[in-house]
Amino acid sequence: MTYTEVAGTRHPLRMWADPATVEPAAMQQLRNVADLPWVHGVAVMPDVHHGKGATVGSVIAMRSAVSPAAVGVDIGCGMTAVKTSYRTSQLPDNLAYLRGKLEQAVPVGFAHHKRPVDPAKVHGLPTAGWKEFWKAFDDLAPAVRARRDRAEVQMGTLGGGNHFLEVCGDDEGNVWVVLHSGSRNIGKELAEHHIEVARGLSHNQGLVDRDLAVFLDGTPEMEAYRRDLFWAQDYARRNRAVMMGLVCDVLRRHLPGITFEEPISCHHNYVAAERYDGVDVLVTRKGAIRAGRGELGIIPGSMATGTYIVRGLGNPAAFNSASHGAGRKMSRAKAKKTFTLEDLQRQTLGVECRKDAGVIDEIPGAYKDIEDVMAAQTDLVEVVARLRQLICVKG
Repeated sequence: MTYTEVAGTRHPLRMWADPATVEPAAMQQLRNVADLPWVHGVAVMPDVHHGKGATVGSVIAMRSAVSPAAVGVDIGCGMTAVKTSYRTSQLPDNLAYLRGKLEQAVPVGFAHHKRPVDPAKVHGLPTAGWKEFWKAFDDLAPAVRARRDRAEVQMGTLGGGNHFLEVCGDDEGNVWVVLHSGSRNIGKELAEHHIEVARGLSHNQGLVDRDLAVFLDGTPEMEAYRRDLFWAQDYARRNRAVMMGLVCDVLRRHLPGITFEEPISCHHNYVAAERYDGVDVLVTRKGAIRAGRGELGIIPGSMATGTYIVRGLGNPAAFNSASHGAGRKMSRAKAKKTFTLEDLQRQTLGVECRKDAGVIDEIPGAYKDIEDVMAAQTDLVEVVARLRQLICVKG
C-alpha cells in the first residue's frame, strides 16, 4: 500500500497503517508529535501501537532536536540473523535437547552470566574495541556509574518480554539463527535518566505531552544524551554479537560441520543523523528499522508466526524505514486475561518452545498478523527470505 497523510497536523504525518484501525491513544500521540515545532515529519509503520511516551512504530525526523522518549527505554534494541550451511532435514529429532543447550549458553529473563564473557573466548566474535568500549563507561551519566559490574555480566544475555532467540528454517530448507534483544538494564536506566532530565528543561514546559520533551542541539544536555545514547546503542549491538557467538558455538558442538554466513543486524530503537528534502535531521526509530535502498533488515512476527528477511526499497516518504515486527494488538495484561495455556499450546504447535503461563503474554494471538503487516509495506521493503520457527527461546 501507499501511505495515508493525516490532515490537521503542523508537520507531515504519513501512515502505512489505516488510521481508523489505530487505537485513539496512539493516534493522539502521533498528532502530538507531528505538532512539535522541531519536527520535520513523521512516518508511521503498519505495526504501530500505543507506547510509553511515544508511539511504537513511529519514525520521527527532527531538526536540531531529539526526544529521548521517541527512542524508547530499550536503547538499541534490535535483531540479528545468520544463515547457516545446515538444512532443516539435518537437524536432530530431539529439538528440546538443543533448546536446553541454548538456554544454558545464553541467560534469559533476569538471569546473567556468573562472570563477564571474554570476547576472545567466543569463536568468531570480533575482539576489536572492547577495551575502549568499557573505558567509555566512566564517561556516562553519574546516575549509572554504579551499574558497571551488572552491565558487564549482562553483556551476552537475552532479557525477557518480547526478546527471543530462535532456530528457524526458510522456505528453501536452510537453517537460520535469529535473535532479538537490546541494551539490557544499563540502556533502560540511561534512557529513564535522560527522559527525566528532558522533562525538566524550560523549553519543554508548555508541551501538550511532557513525555515528548526534547533536547536541543548546542546544549550540554543534548551532548550528554548523545554520548550515552550512542554508547548504549553500541552496547546493544555488542550484546547481540556476543549472544550470536555463544549460540554458534553451541551449534558447532551439536551440529557437526555447520558453518555460518555473515550476520544481518539492525537496530529498531535508535537515533541516526540523516538528510531528507535537503535538510539535516535526527531520525528516531522506535519500533522501526532503517530500510535504505538495498539494505538488509529483519522483521519478525510473534513466537510461532515466522520472520522475514527483507531488503529496503529506500522510500524517502518513510524516511527510509520499515516496520520492526508484527506489533502488539493487545496489552500484556489483556493477553493474560484473554488466552489460556491450551490456546498457547495450539498457537505454538510444531515449535519447540516454552508453553507455560509465564509466556502467555507473548502468545501469537496478542500480536497483529505479520502477513497483513508485510502486505502494508510493499513500497518500503521486498522479501528476501521467509523463516519459520523451529526452536524459540523466550525469557
